[in-house]
Amino acid sequence: MTVLAHLSDLHLDGTEETAGRARRAVSHLTGLPGTIDAVLVTGDIADHGSEAEYEQAREVLAPLYARCPVLLCPGNHDSRPEYRKVLADDGGGTAPVNEARAVGPDGVRVLMCDSSVPGRPEGLLAPETLEWLDEELAAAPDRPAFVAFHHPPVPLGLPYIDRIGLRGPDGLAKVLAGHPQVVAVLCGHAHTAAATVFAGRPLLCAPGIVSSALMPWEQGPDASWKTTQAPPALAFHLYEEGRLTTHVRAV
Repeated sequence: MTVLAHLSDLHLDGTEETAGRARRAVSHLTGLPGTIDAVLVTGDIADHGSEAEYEQAREVLAPLYARCPVLLCPGNHDSRPEYRKVLADDGGGTAPVNEARAVGPDGVRVLMCDSSVPGRPEGLLAPETLEWLDEELAAAPDRPAFVAFHHPPVPLGLPYIDRIGLRGPDGLAKVLAGHPQVVAVLCGHAHTAAATVFAGRPLLCAPGIVSSALMPWEQGPDASWKTTQAPPALAFHLYEEGRLTTHVRAV
């Protein structure tokens, strides 16, 4: 069995309030008596994309690195140069931040893709990212794979988030069509756990760490982007013998 812990939307902003919520998730994971094979963080790690916020993120997430692989990707609140300088340790830069890693006893592959668009809230998988993804999947056709990024490629019923979701999802769908080993697509951005389907695969969104989004029918007739300070939450994705099961925990 492969167990992936999935966090998203930490929005660390230099305050202890947001850091404290992220620490609750980290403490929950590091305190588990059993094994997890990797922790995935699907974007909006920082709130303003500053170097200081990524320094805070590195400090907050540090206990996880001592336990298992930690895989990150940027979201729309992140900034590539500062992200790359602090979290990728490659001196910064503006190119998309993509990473592939084999995890767990069976070598399940996780491909973290950068869907951020500098200066814009909506997402896009750039041509070079789609090419990278296609090549990485082609290199290991017999290994189960998860594809992860920040912006959901389909509407989720949250009007504000749906307006700033992934643009051009057909390009991703075309890549996935050529690689049946892709088990699921994992996203963040919505600040709520959500499950649907994209390109014939499960699409699973992690709940938010910093806050939880309210659905339109939870807000009344003037529904807009509103959140509540529900407890931080995370998802566990379990993969074994072709079966994927997801559990959500408030922490």
